[in-house]
Amino acid sequence: MLILGIDPGSRITGYGLIDVDSGKPVYVGSGCIRIQADDLAQKLAQIYAGVSELIAMHRVGEFAIEQVFMAKNADSALKLGQARGTAIVCAANHGLSVHEYGARQIKQAVTGTGAADKSQVQHMVVAVLGLNAVPQADAADALAIALTHAHARQGLLSGGKRGRRRPSRGRVTRWRDFRPE
Repeated sequence: MLILGIDPGSRITGYGLIDVDSGKPVYVGSGCIRIQADDLAQKLAQIYAGVSELIAMHRVGEFAIEQVFMAKNADSALKLGQARGTAIVCAANHGLSVHEYGARQIKQAVTGTGAADKSQVQHMVVAVLGLNAVPQADAADALAIALTHAHARQGLLSGGKRGRRRPSRGRVTRWRDFRPE
């Protein structure tokens, strides 16, 4: 099963793909969707297109994303929320369930402490996945999100908690399936 982890951002959205079929997570790929547009609608369209391409190209089975955290200012939090929402809608439109994890939960799952800094997260991502080089920070964060979901699937998170899953409403699982009554 391929897990896609997303570290959302309005300028750079990190992604990480791991395969967990063998029980041990195996690195598949990672990188960043670099947003080129200036207009908000076009930025969100680029995020949607990038995530959609990843899901289709790699036949992703599960989707994990970081929960919203308090940003330095309201404008940053709003932009982050819009980027995050775009990625979530894209996953839902591809029929994937959405699993959300908080920053502290991700750090705890990957490093053993919820107070870890970015360099500790990057180091553990390299060690756990046996990478030859340290991925860019946003890609490493996305891989950490995917690893957190892999741990959650196996019940390895503290307290056995799984990521929060967005419930589907009724039978509609994709917007294309919606039919007004």
